[in-house]
Amino acid sequence: MSEETTELPAGLRGVADLDLKPALEAMLMVVDEPATEAHLAKLLERPRRQIAAALRELADDYVMQGRGFELRFVAGGWRFYTRPEYAAAVERLVLDGQTARLTQAALETLAVVAYRQPVSRSRVSAVRGVNCDGVMRTLLQRGLIEEAGTEPETGAILYRTTNYFLERMGLRGLDELPELAPFLPEAEAIEAETQEGVPSFDPDAPDDGPGAPVPRGIDDADDQTEF
Repeated sequence: MSEETTELPAGLRGVADLDLKPALEAMLMVVDEPATEAHLAKLLERPRRQIAAALRELADDYVMQGRGFELRFVAGGWRFYTRPEYAAAVERLVLDGQTARLTQAALETLAVVAYRQPVSRSRVSAVRGVNCDGVMRTLLQRGLIEEAGTEPETGAILYRTTNYFLERMGLRGLDELPELAPFLPEAEAIEAETQEGVPSFDPDAPDDGPGAPVPRGIDDADDQTEF
């Protein structure tokens, strides 16, 4: 490479000529979701192995330097996060006295979806013993769960957790969920309870439609849940 080329400002140089680590830092500063190594490699016109090595070196550097942020591999990609020990300072800036926690009802519902996905609203309601329509609607709006097709036998809409859920929980994948599934009822037991202990209604019908009584409890009505 000629001396003239190396002295060009960064904005006038080709992407492949940029210093790799600073380029990665600049890109990761503006992402709104974890960036995959493959995508970064394509954008920077570098081999994926080179990108992966540089990201891990950056992550180690931040830890050794004791920076207030860290680079994590979460939900299949890389993103900057503030370090946990500085959470109090960040909460003061961002929350300004507002709660950022899910309600107990929302956490319970999210846990059922996470461990039983894909799962219908009727099965979630059967596990919790209350109508979960309001909470499910909130979790959908917050991007923590999403539709995942329909149940072949009943046509009910199925739900699963999203990559945003993994990101917020700091998980690489669902296999990192704690071993809690054995404590949840089996699908057969849920089906039997749905048929015997819950009034007959279509949980996947519109929430304000007729013929939708609340099963065995009060509707959680968790529309105001914050996360």
